[in-house]
Amino acid sequence: MEFLGQGLALGHYLTLATVLFCISVAGIFLNRKNVIILLMCIELMLLSVNINFVAFSREFGDAAGQVFVFFILTVAAAEAAIGLAILVTLFRNRRTINVAELDTLKG
Repeated sequence: MEFLGQGLALGHYLTLATVLFCISVAGIFLNRKNVIILLMCIELMLLSVNINFVAFSREFGDAAGQVFVFFILTVAAAEAAIGLAILVTLFRNRRTINVAELDTLKG
């Protein structure tokens, strides 16, 4: 049985990462109301960067790119946890997650 990744060149991975990055940028600029979608678009951006790191790591035979992916995944997990905790707190206090209505952040 042939390994599925053998027929894919570096350009295929870079094209996939570019498409994911463009979708995430479009999601950020087109949807400025929902905080959850904004967080998901940021995570999608980090995923596209991770694909680039893994693709170049595989192409050059160096494991340094894959090590960077673990650091990026750690930062992404922390960002998601803190972002969702802030979002839950804001929803409890303001009863909305609309970005336009969350313009003041007073304690």
